[in-house]
Amino acid sequence: MTSALFSRSSRRGWLKQGAALSLTAAGSLRAFAQPQTALVLGDQAGGLRSLFEASRALDGAPFAYRWANFQGAAPLFEAQRGSAVDTAMAGDLPVLAAAVGKTPLKIVATRVGKAESLGIVVQPDSPLRSVADLRGKTVIVSSARGSISQYQLYGALEEAGVKREEVTVKFVLPTDAAAAFASKQIDAWAVFDPYYTIALQQGGRILRDGRGINTALGFITATESSLADPAKRAAIVQFLDRLARAGDWALANPEAYAQAYSQLTRLPIESSRIITARASVAGRPVSEADIAALQTVADRSARDGILPVRVDVRAITDTGVWKRPA
Repeated sequence: MTSALFSRSSRRGWLKQGAALSLTAAGSLRAFAQPQTALVLGDQAGGLRSLFEASRALDGAPFAYRWANFQGAAPLFEAQRGSAVDTAMAGDLPVLAAAVGKTPLKIVATRVGKAESLGIVVQPDSPLRSVADLRGKTVIVSSARGSISQYQLYGALEEAGVKREEVTVKFVLPTDAAAAFASKQIDAWAVFDPYYTIALQQGGRILRDGRGINTALGFITATESSLADPAKRAAIVQFLDRLARAGDWALANPEAYAQAYSQLTRLPIESSRIITARASVAGRPVSEADIAALQTVADRSARDGILPVRVDVRAITDTGVWKRPA
């Protein structure tokens, strides 16, 4: 079942949905009325904000905050590059791409989700039945170069024995791509939740999802200048403590989490249940296994030309910022 918001095929309709997903930062400006250290919390498509509002894990926080929301990782990290946000959350490859782009960040926490939260989706009546059928076709990737969807697409092509030069890849931000997909201007689209689930609920068909290709890991990054400020660093630690608490609550209360996500994003509850069930919810300090997994992504991305250079993951990780309380 798809709501009226997500059944429109026009760009106007999808931009309206994008506005709902964008959730302007003004909603949390009230927190700045308090005479406390203030954090700007970077978010994508309302994911973190809905988690915190549902769990109430930020209630009574010893710092002020507001949300800055973006439709994808590329604009979020652009904001972090300009120190417009103190923290950001994204999947593995976007974090690496941001590091290549000289974003002054450190990875400070890991989030664990499910790899089926992204994939390559085609039109319901598409003649494309396998990844091998993408030879000679154009695939739209959201949101920009260095996205988790680009990594998933390249992994799927390699798996199917398709050379990357046999496929035309174009990069389009999610809301614009969603409008084009809904109006059947796009044959194949590599994208992530929540846009992925919406496309499927509109009748799209999965060509290949991220299982066996993507790590399903997300990361919280903090701006280096914020970590260098003792008051902000302490607030970030508090934020991460509460993020872990929020994740525990969501895992224990999946329906309440889905309902809150639906209300905040205005997505149908059916879609929200799917999205929240496979979202990166559980939070933990960065482990050696996480660093190794992300280094594998970095090495493969450099090999495949997704990233222009190899990223040393340990150099952009600070495991000393947050140690989750027992």
